[in-house]
Formats: sequence, structure tokens, C-alpha cells
Amino acid sequence: MKADATAESPGWRYYLQEKVLVIFFLGFSAGLPFLLVYSTLSAWLKDAGLQMSTISTFAWLGFAYSLKFVWAPFIDSIPIPFLTRWLGRRRSWLLLAQLAIGVALFVMASTNPVNAIGVFAVVALVVAFSSATQDIVIDAYRIESAEVQMQGVLAASYQYGYRVAMLVAGAGALYIAQYGSWTLAYTVMSACMLVGIATTLWCKEPVVNLVPVLYEGAVPKRIALWFKHAVADPFIDFFQRFGQFALVVIVFILFFRLSDYVLGILANPFYLDIGFSKAEIASVAKIYGVIVSLIGAGAAGWTVVKYGVARCLIIATVLIACTNLFFAVLVYVGPEVWMLTVTISADNFAMGFGGTVFIAYLSSLVNASFTATQYALMSSLMSLLGKFTAGYSGNVQEAVGWLGFFLYAAALGVPAILLSIVVAMRHDDLLSAGDD
Repeated sequence: MKADATAESPGWRYYLQEKVLVIFFLGFSAGLPFLLVYSTLSAWLKDAGLQMSTISTFAWLGFAYSLKFVWAPFIDSIPIPFLTRWLGRRRSWLLLAQLAIGVALFVMASTNPVNAIGVFAVVALVVAFSSATQDIVIDAYRIESAEVQMQGVLAASYQYGYRVAMLVAGAGALYIAQYGSWTLAYTVMSACMLVGIATTLWCKEPVVNLVPVLYEGAVPKRIALWFKHAVADPFIDFFQRFGQFALVVIVFILFFRLSDYVLGILANPFYLDIGFSKAEIASVAKIYGVIVSLIGAGAAGWTVVKYGVARCLIIATVLIACTNLFFAVLVYVGPEVWMLTVTISADNFAMGFGGTVFIAYLSSLVNASFTATQYALMSSLMSLLGKFTAGYSGNVQEAVGWLGFFLYAAALGVPAILLSIVVAMRHDDLLSAGDD
């Protein structure tokens, strides 16, 4: 799929279409559980008195997102009894994942991370796994629900919903924990999954003209045919279309948000450690931060349509790496709200801009015949290296201190900058060759 860099800037009428509003609410449903097993969870564990090295190991919950391509072929090709007949291929899997997230968050709310850390970790893993499954389906739904020219708009709408959810799961949860308890906070978050469930029941199943695949013969032969079509063919197609340069694309995807993931897992513990209150974090890092990230996402949606995704990739990688340096300055300044505001302004604009650009970029690489599997593979790769490396963030911080840690995080963004230049130079030519 290829974006048209010469298309006119989308007007507000695009954002009022039903399909765009659906993606907004599904983006909310996708964004809500992410922070609840990431930075918000880190704040809970810090509040509970766990060591920094223990807290950072919870970043490995993100492997559920990194490995979602493993079960994406099943979601792409296997129906759910009764649900698929009632809701369709995408909506049935969406509803199942959303129900699992809501129930798991409710159970997590009533589990003490100090007295039952093992049970707590398992339930958190269920949330992460179900959330990753939901992401697979939402990504496929978004790509299949509109033509190529609208993918930038849908990516921005998804980011809007996602960032609003981060406001709820970030600032909302912190406020509730500050004036109530973490149990109450996570109970309320579980109820917020009703937004996604209602959207799934309201929206329409996307229409995709695919030739049905028939698996005939003995059971072993049917399994082999399914494996070839659902698992092998999406990977073969990707390498056939992009040739040896596919390896460069994969390495770039691995490094794109590495520095962001490494820093993000310890952001809330850092704020608390240097003296900010949970209310200050909620007000600046979460509420104000979400507003800035929405501005970044909107700017990216317009820029991608105006100048094309290739140029925007370079801008995004530079922003993601360089804005980490503001945290290093915050170490020197200390718990000053004005400096926190400056830091969050830079960091969240970069996240909003980079997230939207990357969604548009990955969407441009997907073959509609293997939407869920190929997109899941590429988006999984984005977090694979980042989540693994983030699991050691606490150890690095304990060894070099906060200043050294933030310089380390910024340096990890340099490979992404260099690779973005290489990828951008070949992007349009590769897509043209792939369409031939």
C-alpha cells in the first residue's frame, strides 16, 4: 500500500466520517491497557516499595506486543465459533480480546503486588497478551476499512484515540491512586474497556475482496496448506516484494523507537524519585502531555499527506532521539514544574509525531492479502529490541545514575537516525517496484 505524497491536505470533513470516528474509539481501546502494564504499572510498583531493577523487568511484559506476529496468522484465518458468524472476522476477535482485557484488569486491581507478585505478574501478562491481540485486529481493521489515501488520516485518528486513552490510563489512574487507591484506579480502568466493547458492537465489518482458501484432503495436508497460506506466504510475499532491502527495513523497524522504550519504563519512577508528586506527574506528564502528543499526531498526519512518509521518517527519528536529552537537563534543574513542562512538551510532541508517521509507514508496506499477519510482524519488530533492552534499564540506571541513563537512552537513537536516511531514499522506489 502506498501513500500519495502529492495528495491535498485532508479537510475536517474527513475526520467526521464514521470510519474515522470508529478508529478513534478503537484507538482509545488500544491505548488504555498499554500504560496499565507499562509506566502506570511502574508507578504502582514504585509506590509499593519494589526495587528499580524489579520494576524494570516488568518491561518484558511488552514481549506480548513484540511476539504478536506468532499468533497473528490464527487471527487472520481462524473463525471463532458463533462470534465470527455473528460479528464477522475482525469484530469477533476484537470483542473477545476486549472482554479478556476488562476481566484481567479487574482481577489485577484486587491483587497485591507485594504479597502476590507471581500472581500479579501472570494477570498482568494476560492483560498484555489480550491487548496485543486487540492491536493485531485493530491494525488490520484500520487498513482494510479505507483506501490508501485515507491511511494517514486514519493513523492520526487512531493516535488521537490512543493518546486520550493514555490520558485516562496515565493521569486518570494516578489521580485516582493519589486520592483513592491503586485498587480503585485499576477497577475504574477495567470499566473503561466498555468504550471499546461498545465500539466493536456498533461498527461495521470491513469489506475485503479476498478469494476464499479451501483446505482439502487429509488432515495433515489441510494443516500443511493452512500453514503455507496463513504463516509462510505473508513472510514470503514481504521478501519477494522488497528483496534484500527487506532486511534493512527490518533492522530500521527494530531500532525506530529503541531509545523511547528504554527511557519510558523508568519515566514515572524518575519523576517520583527526584521529588514530583503523583498529582504533578498526572497534571503535566499525563494531561498536558497528551494534549501535546495530539498536536504532534495532527502535525504528522498533515505532514505525511503534504510531503510523503519518507521525509517524515527522518524528522521523527531525530525528534525521538534528541528529546531524550531534555530529561538529562531535568536531572540538573530538579523538581521544577516549568522544566518538567518543557521536557514533556518536547518528548510528547516527538512521540505523537513519530507514532503517526510510523503507522503510516508500516501501513504502506502491507499487502492487503495478509493484512493482520504482515502488520503484526512489523509492529512487533518495532518493540522487540526496545522491550528487551528496556528490561535492563533499571540495572543501567543503578550503575550510572539518572544523568548517565538519559545520555545512554539518547545515544540509542543514533542508529535509527542513520537507518531512516537509507530507508527514506529507497522508500518510494521500493513501493513502486512492489506494486508492479
